[in-house]
Amino acid sequence: MYDANIDTELNDRTIRLVVTPFFGLVIPNLTGMIDNSQYTWWELWLCYGYFTFIAYTVWQGNRYLLFRLRPRFSWLNQPVQKIFTLIVSNIFYTIPISVGLSVLWYAFARQSVTDWDAIFKVSALCVICVVFITHTYETVFLIRSWETDKLKGEKMERARVEAELEALKNQIDPHFIFNSLNTLSHLIEKDSAKAREFNDNLADVYRYILFNKDRNLVLLREEMEFLEKYVGLIKIRFGNAFNLDLDPGKRHQDEYLIPPISLQILVENAMKHNEFSDSHPLTVHVTVDKDVIIISNEIRPKRQNRPSSRIGLKNLNERYKLVTEKEITIDRTSGKFVVSLPVLKTST
Repeated sequence: MYDANIDTELNDRTIRLVVTPFFGLVIPNLTGMIDNSQYTWWELWLCYGYFTFIAYTVWQGNRYLLFRLRPRFSWLNQPVQKIFTLIVSNIFYTIPISVGLSVLWYAFARQSVTDWDAIFKVSALCVICVVFITHTYETVFLIRSWETDKLKGEKMERARVEAELEALKNQIDPHFIFNSLNTLSHLIEKDSAKAREFNDNLADVYRYILFNKDRNLVLLREEMEFLEKYVGLIKIRFGNAFNLDLDPGKRHQDEYLIPPISLQILVENAMKHNEFSDSHPLTVHVTVDKDVIIISNEIRPKRQNRPSSRIGLKNLNERYKLVTEKEITIDRTSGKFVVSLPVLKTST
């Protein structure tokens, strides 16, 4: 049984309706099968209609064979078998049909002698046309197959990137909670009043994290405001031992986008790896220079009391690559630890 769904694979109906009558007019005139002077105008309509029927029968039959045979052989794995099968099927269908219908033409036409030379020409032209049309079909199928494979590849890559990004986002919450609980535990032991204040402020900070967890980008202004609140938590514990020098210029902060929680990770990294005290406070500088945010601090290495999870900078760089297709840059020269974060324009 012929599968009607095969026709939906390629919408070529308009081309067949236009090209089939064209072949029905051209082939009999090129081969001398019709002498226009021997027939009245309505007889000519019947004659050309008959040859259009021949063209339609040859085309439709070969089209059916092509669609049936196409899934059985792959151009990639079985090119020789596919070419051989197409040629054989085209020839063994086209020649008997074109010869048989041409002989019938002479049986009904006003010609007493069958012109086998003309029949040969008709069959040869039909085979040539079929080979050309089959090649065209296969070219279209190959292009569509390539486009489909490309689209599938893009979808798979997009799904992979989204999965990786989601995994990286999920690392942020445990990392932030772990450090916040350590801080809260320390304050409860040292100063219960500051612990309550820290707990209240922590709710505001964590609300920002939850709200932006599913967003890939936020306005730079929002990230700067969040950073100020986060540093407020730090100062509850350490007082003036830790300071933030934030670029006061907010004129362009609505023009840039940045992955959320980016600045907080860098400030947290500075606290984690550097010595600071009331007598030797640590200052983190955050400035905006064109399309880059520069976060810097003096390097004062301290002995790690606990093994580092190494999530911070690695997480940040991976998120940057996935979201912005750019990477952060890190510079440790001249006693400074400098991280440059590229930002995106809101207009792009």
